[in-house]
Amino acid sequence: MIVVFGSLNIDMVMRVEKMPRPGDTVLCPSYRMVAGGKGANQAVAASKAGASVKLFGKVGDDEFGRIVLTALKESSIDLTGVSVSKESSTGCATICVNAQGENMITVASGANLNVREKEIPDFLLAKENVLLLQMETPIEENWNIIRRAKKFGARIILNLAPAHDIPQDILESLDILVLNQIEATLLALHLGFDVISPTVAARRIAANYGITCVVTLGKLGAIACSSEGTWEVKAMDIDAVDTTAAGDAFVGVLAASLDRGEEMPVALRRASVASGLACLNAGAQASLPTIPQIEAHLKKVPLPRQIA
Repeated sequence: MIVVFGSLNIDMVMRVEKMPRPGDTVLCPSYRMVAGGKGANQAVAASKAGASVKLFGKVGDDEFGRIVLTALKESSIDLTGVSVSKESSTGCATICVNAQGENMITVASGANLNVREKEIPDFLLAKENVLLLQMETPIEENWNIIRRAKKFGARIILNLAPAHDIPQDILESLDILVLNQIEATLLALHLGFDVISPTVAARRIAANYGITCVVTLGKLGAIACSSEGTWEVKAMDIDAVDTTAAGDAFVGVLAASLDRGEEMPVALRRASVASGLACLNAGAQASLPTIPQIEAHLKKVPLPRQIA
């Protein structure tokens, strides 16, 4: 089972010709309101990829929260860990997507700030389970649940998105750290590395802290570094419509594949395919691929190769 501790948002998606700059007002013809949030997105991605998933998080007692929960109920995710906050509104993200499919996102955290790790019982952190986290919930709650999961033996996957400083003991407690290029660079600066390229950062993090570090590289695919070596996986060749869910698709499907017992190269390939497929449709959760969709496109991404 995958236990997801993370955010639930309503996404206001606006398609624009170009991104606004400071002082700009950019017009677009309409907007779409859809369920999102990194925690919910990754939970849905993992569930669609065949994993048993239990989600812990909060929404507000409002219409946005009801929309988010209704959308999630269409999946097979266990939502008994999702509660309604009386103090805060549902988290909301404003997402601008330009003509090239790139995005710019602002998140109002809302009820996500009321999530508490104590709501996850100890027995769910057993060694046969995976704990999956992101960075849209309170930082100290993340660190506390990671320390507790380490004690009870769960496999811990942290997607450091959005980027944030991370204590050394937390890094050493992880099994897998997933970052994009920007997040890897910022973490390398925080850790005092003299060279901050994503590949070098991933190798040093893996070597220094004894974990697997995965860095997604957009159109260049992704790399994974561990004590066993470095793997490089290509990205699908696509014309992106909306890249909003690409990272969440990658992380969710990677977690689902590893939870199923797949080796890292196989999991990376499936995650890369899922990430590409998620870019072909607008919105977050609706664009996340199913197992048959992933299987149908596997041949478009070769198995990862091990590099020096």
